[in-house]
Amino acid sequence: MKTIFSGIQPSGILTLGNYLGAMKHFVPLQDEFNCYYCIVNQHAITVPQDPAVLRENIRRLAALYLAVGLDPNKVTLFIQSEVPAHAKLAWIMICISYLGELERMTQFKDKSDGRGESIPSGLLAYPPLMAADILLYSTDYVPVGEDQKQHLELTRDLATRFNNRYGEVFTIPEIRVPELGARIMSLAEGTKKMSKSDPNQGAFISMLDDADTITKKIKRAQTDSDSSVRFDKEAKPAVSNLMTIYSLCSGKTLDEIEAMYEGKGYGAFKTDLAEVVIETLRPIQERYNKLFHSTELDDILSAGAKKANEVANQMLYRAEKVMGMARMQ
Repeated sequence: MKTIFSGIQPSGILTLGNYLGAMKHFVPLQDEFNCYYCIVNQHAITVPQDPAVLRENIRRLAALYLAVGLDPNKVTLFIQSEVPAHAKLAWIMICISYLGELERMTQFKDKSDGRGESIPSGLLAYPPLMAADILLYSTDYVPVGEDQKQHLELTRDLATRFNNRYGEVFTIPEIRVPELGARIMSLAEGTKKMSKSDPNQGAFISMLDDADTITKKIKRAQTDSDSSVRFDKEAKPAVSNLMTIYSLCSGKTLDEIEAMYEGKGYGAFKTDLAEVVIETLRPIQERYNKLFHSTELDDILSAGAKKANEVANQMLYRAEKVMGMARMQ
């Protein structure tokens, strides 16, 4: 069975974009692949975090992972910092990385822009840590959005570089990008990715938003002067984004949605879209509320960390052994 690894940062409540672009696709994968799903809290601290908020966000994310339909008997769900091999292999990945290739990462350039000398070094080391996350589990596929493809390419380069230098240790992972919905856009700006860190609360739908909030946000969502509900990412990015959300939540094709609202305008479309989103999130929110304060969640995370440690430590030993760092057993 092939292996999939995916990690999400616990930095705020996940959005509908996170669900439709990533987590929704995780559920069917658990029946086809050996899946590791990681709460990457060490990535989150590349920028300052409030400890109490971070602790709550980690637990919230764990509950949401399970609430969307992941089965802990089929997948390994764990917290990154509870598996020390991630940080240990990350140092090895840093040591075989080149400064120039890390400085060329688009996210590093975006997040460090205008910060002068106060750029956290963790922003630069983020991609090698991500590479370590993936390579520890002999990962075959990594499901990612378009914004992470550059980091995945670097992971492949680092794995290849290590293997060429020390021998075949790491599996070279492949990228899996969903055909539809890999990049859900902002409700306020159809050309900008939906983000939980957006200062405009109306730009995103949180997975934990109540029905009234969802309805208000969708009714205020950006459209355009042409009132036709038609999919055209170039000419009508905002409406096309709303149609993508509708399609992924309802299972209807884009052509079916166009036909349903021909001549009806945006009012009816947005009203129905709000209801579709509410009904999509309702069962997830109900399951989340049961899990968040439960000991069941703690038991699942402890079991996941135990399994992840066993696998990760074996891979770390293999890497250290070929480098001459580990004593022979």
